[in-house]
This record gives sequence, structure tokens and C-alpha cells, in this order.
Amino acid sequence: MFPRVFAIYLLGSAVALIGSASAQVPGAVPGTVPANPGGYKIITPGTVPALTPGQLKLLELEGRFAQSVAEGGGKAFASWFADDAVTLNNGKPATLGRGAIAASATWSPAEYSLTWVAQGAQMGPSNDMGFTWGHYEGRSKDKSGQSVVTSGRYITVWKKLPDGSWKVAMDASAQEPQNVGECCTLPKP
Repeated sequence: MFPRVFAIYLLGSAVALIGSASAQVPGAVPGTVPANPGGYKIITPGTVPALTPGQLKLLELEGRFAQSVAEGGGKAFASWFADDAVTLNNGKPATLGRGAIAASATWSPAEYSLTWVAQGAQMGPSNDMGFTWGHYEGRSKDKSGQSVVTSGRYITVWKKLPDGSWKVAMDASAQEPQNVGECCTLPKP
């Protein structure tokens, strides 16, 4: 399984991340917006006024990717990858190629909920490759029916194909450390 699902939505020319499980995109069908795992800051041109057209493009792609996965599970996840794509996940060997990614992404949205929130995007100078990054959350049940929640960080590398379409070139994720608050602090002298 792949640990992630995003909540980025395009509203006209503004990109918005939904800020809580009960929040809805204006005009959206109730119940169709995934939760914002971790309650991360909403990204809009108002909260991040310096978003470039390239960043907006990547965030829009990420939002479409997330919505597709929320509705279609693993099959939808795999459909976003380029033929020569790579996935990297904790404790697992790299998965090379869309065929291998599709073979390992067989979950349905009913058995595994993958959500993610983009926290940033960068477009390369040639505007044909860039990346998004953020926080993901995966929810499933173990064999005894108990809830299992995984969360962590991800990076998605996007590339523009010769036909003008955009695909995922690489997707990598790492689970949160046991004590998240301790991950980024320096030891005290």
C-alpha cells in the first residue's frame, strides 16, 4: 500500500487546501472533500501571495491526483504515473515502472483511505518538471478490525510529457518518527 491522499482543490484560479474534516469547498458536493490530515495551513494565493503560475499548475495537478485516488483507490493512484516512474517507501525496495506500481497498488478506497495535504510546490526553470511536498495520512483496518493510521511526509516529482500531459515521475514517502515533536529539534547542551 502507498501511504498518502491529498486535499487540494482548484477554485477558479485559486488553490485551496481544506482545513478540517468538516470543511467543504464552496460549491462542492457535501461529503466529497477529504479531511486535512494534521490540520495544516491552507494554501491559497491570499495566504501565499507569491505563488507562481508554475506552482499553481503543480498544486492543481496534485488536487486532481488526490481527488482521483479518493474516488478510485490504488487503480486511480497508478494511473497518474509515467511509464518509467519510481516509488520509494519506508523499508521497501524501489518500485520501478507504472506496471509494477499498478501491480502493487490494488487497494480500494473502502479498504484503504489515502489522503494528503500539499505544503509546497516548486516548478523548474523550463516549466516541464517540478515537485510538490507535504503530509500524508493512510487509514485502514488490521486483521482484527482495529483502525491503523500511518502518517508522514511525501514528495511527488512531476514531469511534462511530449504530448503536453503531466505525469508523476517519482513518488517518495517517509513515515513520521515516533515522537514527531522531537524530529526537528537540536539536542540541548
